[in-house]
Amino acid sequence: MNRIDRLLGLILFLQSRRYATAASMAEHFGLSQRTIYRDMRALAEAGVPVLAEAGVGYSLMRGYLLPPVNFTEEEAYSLATGAMLIEHAAAFSLSSHAATALQKIRAVLPPARQDEMLRVKRGTGSTADTPPPTAQSDLGLIQKALGRCQTLRLLYQGYGKPVPEERVVEPMGLLFYLGRWHLIAWCQRRQAIRDFRTDRISVMEMCSEHFAPRGDFNPAAYVREQMPSPQLRAKIRFHPDAVDRAQREWWMGVQEDRLVVESGETVLTLAVVDWDHLASWLLSFGPMATVLEPAQLRELLVTCAEAAARHHRTQND
Repeated sequence: MNRIDRLLGLILFLQSRRYATAASMAEHFGLSQRTIYRDMRALAEAGVPVLAEAGVGYSLMRGYLLPPVNFTEEEAYSLATGAMLIEHAAAFSLSSHAATALQKIRAVLPPARQDEMLRVKRGTGSTADTPPPTAQSDLGLIQKALGRCQTLRLLYQGYGKPVPEERVVEPMGLLFYLGRWHLIAWCQRRQAIRDFRTDRISVMEMCSEHFAPRGDFNPAAYVREQMPSPQLRAKIRFHPDAVDRAQREWWMGVQEDRLVVESGETVLTLAVVDWDHLASWLLSFGPMATVLEPAQLRELLVTCAEAAARHHRTQND
């Protein structure tokens, strides 16, 4: 990074925070604190209103903003790809904002680059056209409450609950896993952290109440800790055409794989929580998956297949 880019980066770093210490900036940019002190003096001499408070750190004078940002060609293409993925994979509350953001990105590019961007957008896509759940809540509102540290009032239909319940929560994270968006939040009613599937939220509003942020909380780590620990192991031989799908889909983890050279097949050792879930998944592979171990899983798979065959024969009678 040259010095001009570094100074611009320092301004953006300060602009996104109330205060920043020389140590935190040095760590972020991989520089020495002496270099940070030198750069702060250079910014002040260039007319950037950098303020320094002993024991607190550096800040920019309130109201100071950089002029509109210009994107490099690579940055614009990366943002365009990200916006396209959001349009296809996120709820309407986010995809609509992504579409307008993409228009603004194109607007700051030179005319020739705008034409290139349009061709890139037309040539970049996804076949995943499955719409988000119809009951999807406003993810943008959740993000706003998360950023402002304001509570949310929800009507939430918990799993197996006959009617929705009102909850007041302190948002701590918004995660996408297992095909759904999840709000991780401190529930004031339960006095504990809870995981709320956002497609089960029927009503949501942001309250005026603020809360203290939990800076050391990691939502992804929390969810991983709540997942059941897969203690069981199964050895499955997959046809070459099925190996890639198996490795992508089995989210509990592949412990090891071994290529069976003679047939081109691969033996995967899968981490498993319970045999029923694995057996149901393996049925979708038909003869392209063969259970090697344990025998208990093989017998269960036969039982499930026979039950499915009986069910469909009954439907035809």
